[in-house]
Formats: sequence, structure tokens, C-alpha cells
Amino acid sequence: MTIKAIFFDQDGVLIDTEKDGHRVAYNKAFQREGFDFHWDVEKYSRLLSVTGGKERLRLFFETDNLFPDMTVSEMEKLITRIHECKTTLFIDLIEKQKLPLRSGIKRLMQEAMAAGLMIGICTASDQRSATTIAKTMLPEIDFHFILAGDMVGRKKPDPEIYLQGLEKAGIRSEECFVVEDSQKGLQAARAAGIRAIVTTTLFTEDEDLHDADIIVSRLGDPSGKQGVLKYAEYGFDFDGVVYLSMLLDYFQNMTSGSSC
Repeated sequence: MTIKAIFFDQDGVLIDTEKDGHRVAYNKAFQREGFDFHWDVEKYSRLLSVTGGKERLRLFFETDNLFPDMTVSEMEKLITRIHECKTTLFIDLIEKQKLPLRSGIKRLMQEAMAAGLMIGICTASDQRSATTIAKTMLPEIDFHFILAGDMVGRKKPDPEIYLQGLEKAGIRSEECFVVEDSQKGLQAARAAGIRAIVTTTLFTEDEDLHDADIIVSRLGDPSGKQGVLKYAEYGFDFDGVVYLSMLLDYFQNMTSGSSC
């Protein structure tokens, strides 16, 4: 089966957004609301157990019992207000290019464009953030679609966003593969029947990623940061840089039943 598309997650895949992006923006949003809350790396890592910014705020407030007398309606309004403030602050970081792309992302997308493959974004982040990252950080990339968390009814690990991606691309699950960074994203891809390469981050390197076909620390660039191979279901000739040709050979051999 010929590969026709690549679907990319955003946070942790395109940009290592969590530690120095979203987390920083949340802390600034708390300050603007007059709260003295602060999410350090350890705290934020625990909150990443749920997908979605509003969901993490809700978990934080409920777990720490911060507003016991607040009604559900008041809580939801506060969550929405903080999240909107956080998104604005996060977008400002992106527009000022404070967060660099992860090594190998632009190169792999350019290789995909040259090969005539469709490129899609499937992220749990909101549409404002997803669109800003794509237009600001990757203006030369022709995205076939950008799907965000507020455009679906159920977020990852539910496969809905990847199933929508398949529908928009007009392809079958075996005709594409996903670049993910987390267990929940991987679960969503596999539930949609899509193969996956995982590029780990500080927050996901210790997660259970056994369902991935390939796991690397990063995609790597020939003249920049290079990656380390952590796992491959079968032979994957990796020397620090993941090229599109390698992935096409790998995934097309898998779908054709070969393991050479």
C-alpha cells in the first residue's frame, strides 16, 4: 500500500511547547488573574495525564480543592477566562518566535511536499494556537488541513481527530502514518488504525509507548541536533536523522506484509 499522507501532532512534535510554552503561559495567566498558583515542571508533568488545557485546569482546581464554594457555572467561567488568557500569551510567544521548531520537522515536511504527500495537523490544542504555529513557524508548508482539539467532540486518546483526518484526506488508515510524542496521542492513532513514529520529549520519554512502530528522541537534522533510536518493530537503519525515504520504505513494507 502506498503512503499518501503524514499526520503530525503539534505540541511536543512540531515544537517542544509544553515546558517553556504552555506551562509558562499558564503561570503568567494565573498572575494576571491575581492568583499565586505556580506550575513547576513536576506539577505540570502530572497534569499532562489529561488531554486539553481546560481539562488540566479543571483537574488542578478539583484535585487541590482550590475553590470549594464555587458553583459549577462559576468554575467553568473561570476556566474559560484563564484558558483564553493563556492562549493569548502562548500565541505571543509563538509570534515572537521564542520557541524553536524541533529538529527535523521542517525538513521532513519539505521532503513530504516534494514527494507529493498530503500533510495534516491533528492536535489537542485549540484552533488559534494550531493555526498560529503553522502560519508563523512553517509558512512555507502547504498543509492539507489543520484539525484542533476544539474542532472535535472527543480529544485524544479518542481516535476522532485522526478519523476526521483520514476523511479529509480521503484515504485509508494504511495509506498514512502519524508523528506523535505521547502515549495518549499514540493511542488515538492506533485506535484509528494508523501506524506511528514517536519523537519523545522530557514529559513523554518514560511513558508506555510500546504500541509505536518507531521511537526516536528526535527526527534530527544532518547539520544540527541528531536523534537516538529507542525502538523499532523491525530493522530501521538509523544514524541520527530520520529521512522520509526511510519512513516510506518502513511503513510501506509493513503494509505489504514484508519485514525486511
